[in-house]
Amino acid sequence: MAEDLTRTARAEGKPLSETDNVDDMYLTFALGGEEYGVGIGGVTEIVGMQRIMGVPDVPVWIKGVINLRGKVIPLLDVRLRFGMAERAYDERTVIIVLDVAEAPVGLIVDGVSEVLDIPPAQIDRPGQFGRGGRSPVMGLARVGDRVTILLDADVLVADGDLSLPADLVA
Repeated sequence: MAEDLTRTARAEGKPLSETDNVDDMYLTFALGGEEYGVGIGGVTEIVGMQRIMGVPDVPVWIKGVINLRGKVIPLLDVRLRFGMAERAYDERTVIIVLDVAEAPVGLIVDGVSEVLDIPPAQIDRPGQFGRGGRSPVMGLARVGDRVTILLDADVLVADGDLSLPADLVA
């Protein structure tokens, strides 16, 4: 992932220095007209849409699983998870594969934007969002004149009840 990050930053004309802190770097993506981000520390790769095998008796936002190079990866459609209108997947739709609790999980998003270095001073910790309990919103980042909603992938996935029987996950 570090090599991919370096390539991405160089392609955007932003050389990475040894002082860059991976903990302050976020992969941003679009959902509707909003920008969201997840810490790059847990991102293992970004892949295009693939054939999804449905899994019965799961919440609507769990779209199923894919077989990615021999690994079964459960997929969570972030739009549906947040109660947004469903939209047809297109050529910009991607799967962000994360390592959550030492298991791969895929987040289906409208499209990936960029990797941003967001120091803690630019992040406002939100009040309590959501229905009570822990919220997947871990902060609101001020990036220039826009706001990026930073997500805690562990909470997003845990609240999504995303689990498969142990014998299905390789």
